[in-house]
Amino acid sequence: MPIAKTLKRYLDNSGIAYETVAHPFSTSSQKTAQLAHVSGKCLAKGVLLGDERGYLLAVLPSPLHIELETLNELFDRNFELVEEDEISRIFSDCDIGAIPPVGDAYKLEVALDTQLCNEPAIYFEAGDHVELILVGGSDFQKLLKGAERFCFAR
Repeated sequence: MPIAKTLKRYLDNSGIAYETVAHPFSTSSQKTAQLAHVSGKCLAKGVLLGDERGYLLAVLPSPLHIELETLNELFDRNFELVEEDEISRIFSDCDIGAIPPVGDAYKLEVALDTQLCNEPAIYFEAGDHVELILVGGSDFQKLLKGAERFCFAR
């Protein structure tokens, strides 16, 4: 599967240079990092959270886990993980479990873990389980320019 159409359109319109990196099929971000020969700390993953007020795309380094209580306190909300069928509806052009962390492309509010803010290069899902997108670290920051930045992952 090529790059998700929504993501590709957003990237192309952003004017930011990017490359694609093919890797063997994997449904785990940690395994993807290993197969693509990249450090997990520079592989950004997106996790969709939601509550009665809407959605939040949490973006964090792939080996880490969300401290949901921290995000709930920071946003004064009651986020929970979103079910796969709902994720499929929002990311309709992506494979389940391969959602890109670029929330603006999908009209989503984003929380970016600050541990991704100083990496010189960032990789992230292209919308499938066999390809990553590679962008420079400062370009990744531009793609997530509207994101709230906090430390919420461990």
